[in-house]
Amino acid sequence: MDCPTCRSAMITLELTDVEIDHCTTCGGIWLDSGELELLLDDPEQAGQLLRSFQQSTSPMERSRTCPICDKRMTKIVVGCSAPPLLIDRCPRSDGLWFDKGELEDVVARAQLDHDNRIQHLLADVFSKDRAKHDPEA
Repeated sequence: MDCPTCRSAMITLELTDVEIDHCTTCGGIWLDSGELELLLDDPEQAGQLLRSFQQSTSPMERSRTCPICDKRMTKIVVGCSAPPLLIDRCPRSDGLWFDKGELEDVVARAQLDHDNRIQHLLADVFSKDRAKHDPEA
C-alpha cells in the first residue's frame, strides 16, 4: 500500500493485535475501518469519538487520496480545541489517515488513554522504527 501523503510504500506493524500501516518516510499512519476502535480497546468510547468527528467546512490542507479506494478523502475536525486537528477519512469508510503525531494527538485530545497505554505503545514502536531508519534518532 502506498502512502497517501508522499506515495512511499508503507510497512505493516502490529500494535496489540491491530495491524496498522505506517509510512517510514513521512511518519503517517493508516488505520483500516474498525482498527481505531480495536486500538482504543473500548468500543463505546471509540464510538463516541468517531461520532464526534465533523467534516471540515473550510480545510486548510490539501485533500489526499484513499490508499484503498483511490477516492478523495474528507478532512475531519477532531475535537474543538485550538488549533483544530484535521485528519483524513475515506469517503467509503475504508479507514483513517493520520499524519505524523496525529494519532497520539487524537488519543490525547479524546482523553481515552487514562493509563497512557496507547501513548507508551506508540512511543515504544515508533522510537524503535525511527532508530532503524534514522541513525541520529
